[in-house]
Amino acid sequence: MLNFYLKKILNSRVYDVAKETPLDFATNLSQRLNKNIYLKREDTQPTFSFKIRGAYNKIVHLPFKELKKGIIAASAGNHAQGVSLAASRLNVKSTIVMPNTTPRVKIEAVKKLGSKIITKGDSYSEAFEYANKIGENENLVFIHPFDDDYVIAGQGTIGMEILRQSACPIDAIFVAVGGGGLVSGVGAYIKAVRPSIKIVGVQTEDSDAMYRSLKVQKRIKLNHVGLFSDGTAVKQVGEKTFKLSQIVIDEMILVNTDEVCAAIKDIFEDTRCIQEPAGALALAGLKKWTSQKKNIPKNLIAITCGANLNFDRLRFISERSELGEEKETLLSVTLPEARGSFLKFCGLIKNKNLTEFNYRISNESSANVFVGVQVKNKVEGKAVMGTLRKEGFLVTDLTHDEVSKLHIRHMVGGRSSLAVNERLYRFEFPERPGALIKFLSSMNNSWNISLFHYRNHGSDTGRILVGLQVPPGEIKSLNLFLKSLGYNYTNETTNTAYNLFLK
Repeated sequence: MLNFYLKKILNSRVYDVAKETPLDFATNLSQRLNKNIYLKREDTQPTFSFKIRGAYNKIVHLPFKELKKGIIAASAGNHAQGVSLAASRLNVKSTIVMPNTTPRVKIEAVKKLGSKIITKGDSYSEAFEYANKIGENENLVFIHPFDDDYVIAGQGTIGMEILRQSACPIDAIFVAVGGGGLVSGVGAYIKAVRPSIKIVGVQTEDSDAMYRSLKVQKRIKLNHVGLFSDGTAVKQVGEKTFKLSQIVIDEMILVNTDEVCAAIKDIFEDTRCIQEPAGALALAGLKKWTSQKKNIPKNLIAITCGANLNFDRLRFISERSELGEEKETLLSVTLPEARGSFLKFCGLIKNKNLTEFNYRISNESSANVFVGVQVKNKVEGKAVMGTLRKEGFLVTDLTHDEVSKLHIRHMVGGRSSLAVNERLYRFEFPERPGALIKFLSSMNNSWNISLFHYRNHGSDTGRILVGLQVPPGEIKSLNLFLKSLGYNYTNETTNTAYNLFLK
């Protein structure tokens, strides 16, 4: 079987539209992991994805009578761009069925290439079924995104380039896995030519069809797939790719969303390029694999396979990358509802940079504060918790709690019957490490803090919303105190949203 695919790879036609992508040394990652880490930059293709190789190789090998019928494909975006570009170059009519969940940037890219677009279903599998129906009804040639010999061979040219480009012995290659086209193609070439190199497939925990299939030695079909890594959200791997994967994959490893986000950040810091989740999947697996193994080989390659990302997803990725790197600890800390308890708490964490601090008065005897602390690693996070517990604070670790990460951190607040004589102020201050603690420490013990919201937005200005309980006779003293702080502030006590939702 390997010889069959080796011949097809060697005879593939991909360079009419694709280019030989660089194999870049990842300096920062290599130093941090004490390994030689290389990135095979398929995100630098004209369509920002490896998929152009397999799609073009398939279409260019179709007989003329098949091309005249027109072609159809189902894709979450990257295969669609490859098919569309190939069709436009070869002057072939093309139709693309894409899931409703496809990132807008991918839909727009396909539109520009001239294909007819149909959106259907919430996953690739649903789009695939619909595309097959249309293909049969309209007598169109279906271009499979992964389960086709020519597609597999086209992707296999990446393996050919890696061996040609690498100046040092390669110990392992990490490959993102969806339907299996990339890993089976690259794996087929590598195992045929240099079988000692390990092939490690990487999937997300919520889209692990290949992982499960290899475990039971037969193709299984998932009921649901996670959509964060939309490029690998496949319910069932291909028949051909599964047979090949059984031969070429040495190991499979699963990663979570936070680990993928951390890998996107790692690649950005080494290349100044941003990957889509599937594009960073291989590196996320490489990092996890190295953390779990003893006597780890030295020379490792991760294929960065795509960079078609909606800009508005960056906010989520940025937030979750800190958690994926274990550089942020999310905590619930219970403080006595008494003057001075905030200052005591601040004194214990004064040397830490806080990423957020949320609180709303809700109990006369205690206060639950939601706080994010920037740490160097998991060990330091535990040390912070230990320090707080030693001083008598009740601490709950919420770092790995999905509800906290996705929802609770944005929902702390609401109306409170205890917020008597509350006045609301919005402050701005220069954002730098320790600035929030300095602000908290400057707050006068004369007035109780009934509401506090801070979140590090990554800008040069920190923004805080504070509720203070101030008796009517002390307003003048409060105004003098606020001026003495030296921070820009605005009185928001009459703010419409505050009065609708918090007062």
